Amino acid sequence: MRHLRVLCAIADSGSLHKAARQLGVSQPSLTNQLHRIEQALGAELFSRGRTGCHPTPLGRTVLGRARPLVDGMTTLITETRAAAARAAGPLLRVGSTASRALPGWLRRLRHDLATDVSLRVDVSANDLLRTVAGGGLDVAFVHEVEGCPLRVPDGLRGRVLVEREPQFISMAPDHPAAAHEVVDLADLADDRWTVDPAVDGEWDGLRRVLAGAGLDPPVLHADYHTAATLIVHGEAVGPCQPTSGPRDDMAIRPLRGDPLAVRLLLFAAPGIPLDRPYTALTAAYREAALRATPYRRWLHAGGTAGPCLDMA
Repeated sequence: MRHLRVLCAIADSGSLHKAARQLGVSQPSLTNQLHRIEQALGAELFSRGRTGCHPTPLGRTVLGRARPLVDGMTTLITETRAAAARAAGPLLRVGSTASRALPGWLRRLRHDLATDVSLRVDVSANDLLRTVAGGGLDVAFVHEVEGCPLRVPDGLRGRVLVEREPQFISMAPDHPAAAHEVVDLADLADDRWTVDPAVDGEWDGLRRVLAGAGLDPPVLHADYHTAATLIVHGEAVGPCQPTSGPRDDMAIRPLRGDPLAVRLLLFAAPGIPLDRPYTALTAAYREAALRATPYRRWLHAGGTAGPCLDMA
């Protein structure tokens, strides 16, 4: 079953790198696993190229047999865990992409709903939504990169928390652009950029904005923690949430005109009340936003993100 999950993950993501992140293993380890699977079957299941990994004709046949087995096992595990959770007592199963609002949200959920809360954080908003639809989570707080719509499964109910959250830029504190309160994309024309390609839409959204500004910089693909290390050492600049910081070793600045943005949304499974989790999330997000000095300044200067951050 583990091997079948590997094949499905590679096919669904179209990339060994993304599949490795999804499965929680290193890319070399996943490459070796795929090689062993293909050796055992005696044939190549994926063709590798510059555009990613794509199933061969035989690979598509194998995947057609594998998917029902994987889906059936996933359903069995999900239903068993749900039954165990019900037997153990009240529990709200929360999923989220990375957010500084999470601690405040979980604290409010436990207090307001008088229930325990479990948490799953994932870089992929689409994976979280599929998990909600499959019964593995009750609610999911996700972001949608502007210009890269999420694939929302049928039956989920959603509400918009922030219609347009600007994405700021993080850089080393001695970067020349850090001397300005607002940074122009042109100020970063000579920089390398870092981005996590496993985050749904992030690379596509950034590439669109950079191309629109006439920029084609070198890009370093890295996970969040590696990207932060590259940035503080002056090896790259990168987009970040406006709620980020404060850090002595990193400067965070808004971009002029706010060309990069995401939409923040909360989704719930059928039958799960959405109002109280949404109210708790609104308060937690506002708390995180006002705690971040660059974001607070941006809001007081007239920036508009949504009703939950109305400075009037």
